[in-house]
Amino acid sequence: MKAAFAALGCKVNQYEADAYAALFRDRGAEIGSFDEVCDVYVVNTCSVTNLGDRKSRQMLRRAKRLNPRALVVATGCYAQTAYEEVAAMEEVDLVIGTALRHRLYDLVEAALRGEKPNTQVDIMKEREFEELETAGSAERSRAYIKIEDGCDNFCSYCIIPYARGPVRSRKMEKILAEAERLAGLGYREAVLTGIHVASYGRDMKCGLGLIDVIEAVAGVGGIERIRISSIDPRAFTDGFIARAAACEKLCRHFHISLQSGSASVLGRMNRKYTPETYLDTLERIRAAMPDCSVTTDVICGFPEETEEEFAETLAFARKAAFARIHVFPYSERRGTAAALMSQVPHPVREERAARLAKVGEELRADFERGHIGKTVSVLFEQTAGGVAEGLSRSYIRVHVPSEAELTGEILPVKITGFRDGKAWGELE
Repeated sequence: MKAAFAALGCKVNQYEADAYAALFRDRGAEIGSFDEVCDVYVVNTCSVTNLGDRKSRQMLRRAKRLNPRALVVATGCYAQTAYEEVAAMEEVDLVIGTALRHRLYDLVEAALRGEKPNTQVDIMKEREFEELETAGSAERSRAYIKIEDGCDNFCSYCIIPYARGPVRSRKMEKILAEAERLAGLGYREAVLTGIHVASYGRDMKCGLGLIDVIEAVAGVGGIERIRISSIDPRAFTDGFIARAAACEKLCRHFHISLQSGSASVLGRMNRKYTPETYLDTLERIRAAMPDCSVTTDVICGFPEETEEEFAETLAFARKAAFARIHVFPYSERRGTAAALMSQVPHPVREERAARLAKVGEELRADFERGHIGKTVSVLFEQTAGGVAEGLSRSYIRVHVPSEAELTGEILPVKITGFRDGKAWGELE
């Protein structure tokens, strides 16, 4: 059997696709790519927006075109939230949502024998974390470790709680076993990821939280850096910040989701913080970790957003001095409360997104220029065309002239300049 795997959307989806490939490889399958003729194609779908649904359908159809006789499998969030719709696609032979993934190989084998296994699951009733282990990823310098699944926040624009179900935390011993295995494969940096990592431990009622995972993984030999995927600002209690500051392996960078700098918009989004509490969080983090960078996500053109509310977001972004802003024009998602609200015209959403993106680029340039003359530790990710590039602990992408292959190395680099929109440096 030759199988290919593709993932759309978030890093969790990519982690899971890597885990599927490892599962198939362990069972003796040959792993191909989506550019090859394979016997089985597995698409880990995305449903964060209607665009995610559409791209998922396109990928499933592409698989069938590559080999009309292949078994095409849809997994992931779109497959979960629209199971019947996906199953009705003539290109799709098997649908597995966001449960039963550990049985994927057996279910594929059954489908190849002509069986039609029942794989529809009520994800809202799931209470146990489903174990999936990767053998690493294409990013040879860093590895993702999934520590949690599910979300209980129910933001008005988001379908993911219905796609992923309630919070389920992974057992600490399983996290550490994977960290140790990945360290043994040569990975230097671990990225702790999940659907809502700040909720880690909430379901276990044993007193463990995200900071306990960070400290435990920091104790794994070979892991020299730890990052956290997108995190809710409410995770940053004084206790969390103090322990994070004391953890030397934790990178001085947090991606703290904002979504809007307007209190009224945040209210309509059902986000459970205000601009004031968010700013207070930044101030407390920076007081404890002065070298820390903060990046964020912002949605522009959310339903009913006025020009005045958007102006509040622009002003907030400058005040917060983000190192980088990931900007998204609002995209309706059927099945959410926000889709029923009065919609901002698409051209207005795009125009606002462009304005905020420009501010974001100015802030990124200011942050990176502020490091000129400083020496930072860089984990190099690739070397090509006489230039090596990688990320500093504070998430600056640094470019260094080098003919040597530096991928996977962690080396001190002096930032020497900022040109062509990039930070440049030299090895010390």
